Amino acid sequence: MTTELRRLRNYIGGEFKDAADGRTTEVVNPATGEAYATAPLSGQADVDAAMAAAAAAFPAWRDATPSERQKALLKIADAFEARAEELVATESENTGKPLGLTASEELPPMVDQIRFFAGAARLLEGRSAGEYMEGMTSIVRREPVGVCAQVAPWNYPMMMAVWKFAPALAAGNTVVLKPSDTTPASTILMAEIIGEILPKGVFNVVCGDRDTGRAMVEHSTPAMASITGSVRAGMQVAESASKDVKRVHLELGGKAPVVVFEDADIAKAAEDIAVAGFFNAGQDCTAACRVLVHESIHDEFVAALAKNAADTKTGQPDDEDVLYGPLNNPNQLKQVAGFIERLPAHAKVEAGGHQVGEKGYFYAPTVVSGLKQDDEIIQNEVFGPVITVQSFTDEDQALAYANDVEFALASSVWTKDHGRAMRMSKNLDFGCVWINTHIPLVAEMPHGGYKKSGYGKDLSAYGFEDYTRIKHVMTSLDS
Repeated sequence: MTTELRRLRNYIGGEFKDAADGRTTEVVNPATGEAYATAPLSGQADVDAAMAAAAAAFPAWRDATPSERQKALLKIADAFEARAEELVATESENTGKPLGLTASEELPPMVDQIRFFAGAARLLEGRSAGEYMEGMTSIVRREPVGVCAQVAPWNYPMMMAVWKFAPALAAGNTVVLKPSDTTPASTILMAEIIGEILPKGVFNVVCGDRDTGRAMVEHSTPAMASITGSVRAGMQVAESASKDVKRVHLELGGKAPVVVFEDADIAKAAEDIAVAGFFNAGQDCTAACRVLVHESIHDEFVAALAKNAADTKTGQPDDEDVLYGPLNNPNQLKQVAGFIERLPAHAKVEAGGHQVGEKGYFYAPTVVSGLKQDDEIIQNEVFGPVITVQSFTDEDQALAYANDVEFALASSVWTKDHGRAMRMSKNLDFGCVWINTHIPLVAEMPHGGYKKSGYGKDLSAYGFEDYTRIKHVMTSLDS
């Protein structure tokens, strides 16, 4: 008996539509490895239609008062809360994430972030007027940029969509958003909810693959392209957008150093780092994946971390005892397993290092020690439930090892020495430095990195300003 697959559709100009040419792709639940839906495999005609809808809706949305945009976003937040159970269930099927953790750790921050940007909508202002030339008054206007092409990733489909559309809409832009081809379901549900609140064309969703995303970025209509994804994807977006000097916002990979000094609370640090490294199956650009620990406590810390890994459980979404679910897709499972299979002889797998179960894409919580700075697994992003451990001799070496990667998104320092924590936070070349914690985020603070982790900020007033442009207006006092 064949189970009928759910039919997902694009959301363009206030209507749900199939791809113009009828093409679809299957959507697989990574917890089971089985298809549960089909989604449009959108082409140029679908992208053209979405861009036209967003462009047509832009003047009215741009001219809506900040209070009107705020009210709309607050209604969206309220609607997400009202349909929380449905959103969580859809996201869990989308990704295989644990139901309980998705409900407690993802939906509340999403709603809070929408409400934050709703408030920010009323702070869309330039500097005060002034006379900088005799007989002339200058005013600075802050305006929306226009239509925004946005591409969200598969690791946090709902939350990353919020990080993109909420500041863009609050600033007065219109949006064409593409979810990952492996996780479109929750974004389509959000479109259904948002469509009951926003004017037609203000928010549009186009499903598809990397060719669909490329068509969006290369399209002449958007004034800005925003992507959360791999470094390779970010480079391609930047290159494509350069052809018409389109503004670009990139949030790419990470390889977060976690520097543990000899005065740290070993038991607490190991427990907290294990959670921050294994949460969401390590599929997080800020995951605590690269531990640097002082040589004097190395062995004790590794033992504590390995025990935490052994006590960490992965499994099906309805299992209340699991910390994380499956990897997103077979290719990701193959990538994570490949790093472990290619480990050099001097490396030691202290825990995990293997696939879990025969159904779905689950991988055991893994700890690897004995690594050197130039090892592949140290320099490249694994994006899985794998934590590596290296030892260091002093603060200078810890800092050198920490900064010696191509990524620069997030980091953390674990010490009771305030001066050392301040020195490290000053010299760590990462967009975020946590002290004696790792991974908490708040809507009011910026998230974004340097180097190959990209540029531009998510969240905060800084992220909001990324979706605006500055205009100088000068007027003669004699006219």
